[in-house]
Amino acid sequence: MDVSVRLEELEGSGGWWIARVAGELDIASAPRLREELIVCISAGHADIVLDLTDVVFLDSTGLGVIVGVLKRARTLGGDLRLVCPGASIRRVFEITALDRTMPLATNGRRGPGRSPG
Repeated sequence: MDVSVRLEELEGSGGWWIARVAGELDIASAPRLREELIVCISAGHADIVLDLTDVVFLDSTGLGVIVGVLKRARTLGGDLRLVCPGASIRRVFEITALDRTMPLATNGRRGPGRSPG
């Protein structure tokens, strides 16, 4: 299964963008996510909500891309927020303790505030 990424500006969010990701985020598909998010950040949109609601699989390559995007966004004064309602995907962040670096929201209804979820 491939990955799809939809990027759009969040209305009324003060410049935040949302990337809705669907499919499998693995060694084959992670470079596409990296490319799309780096283009977004390079265009001056360094505040991104990464919505993983429709991600069915996440491996270490996908996780590495997410960490790399977080570092790039923060280097440019932005940030990355995650929406991760699925228990299996959420567990990957908990096992690696990345949930301490990137707070996980279970839905995107509260927007990109400091404590999403």
